[in-house]
Amino acid sequence: MKIIIIDDERLARQELANLLSEYAEVEIVDQCSNANDAIASIEKWNPDLIFLDINMPEKSGFDLLIELEYVPKVIFVTAYDEFALKAFEVNALDYLLKPVDPNRLQDAVNRISAEEELSPDIFEEQNGRLGMNDQIFLKDGEKCWFVRLEDIRLFESEGNYVRVFFQNFKPLILKSLNTLNDRLDQKHFFRVSRKYIVNLSYIDKVENWFNGGLQLTLKNGEKIEVSRRQATKFKDLMSL
Repeated sequence: MKIIIIDDERLARQELANLLSEYAEVEIVDQCSNANDAIASIEKWNPDLIFLDINMPEKSGFDLLIELEYVPKVIFVTAYDEFALKAFEVNALDYLLKPVDPNRLQDAVNRISAEEELSPDIFEEQNGRLGMNDQIFLKDGEKCWFVRLEDIRLFESEGNYVRVFFQNFKPLILKSLNTLNDRLDQKHFFRVSRKYIVNLSYIDKVENWFNGGLQLTLKNGEKIEVSRRQATKFKDLMSL
């Protein structure tokens, strides 16, 4: 597991590095003292995980995440507990207070190692498709989230953008629905029309609709039309 430590305090970086040296599965590939250096390092190393300080000069840890193209898993490390809520709003894996408690660190590393064993590396999958346990990073303006695919119920095309529906959020990302469809597992996500891709596990009810189409009712009450062409494929898929 490749790791980068990002903190403007040298002693804090060294302390964390010393603690992490106890774990054979951890390889610290770099340490960075500011967000700009960290962005370049992340692009170079593509780490599995970053330990990220929040309160840094010029750019905060949250600012760094917004600028990233490739976003690894994140554990925030900070002296201030006031950022905890915002940290989990961007779905950080954990939030450690300084000085770092070795037992809390062990819990975090063990949990991430277990997830790595259960979930394959999406970049090494032969067919390039994303699994339901894979996390994707979403950015919309100043807000960002780590979201498991299994928690996304719907993708909606809006021109050159796609709106992603999960929980009560629906951020807009610069992707085409065709591109997303190529990466999603067709056993779990189905393109019901030119406009929508639906997570099959969120379907509550299926009804016949106009002109040979179908209407899906999702578990939260949302209604989505299946085009006539896709309705035939959907029936075959679901053995209706």
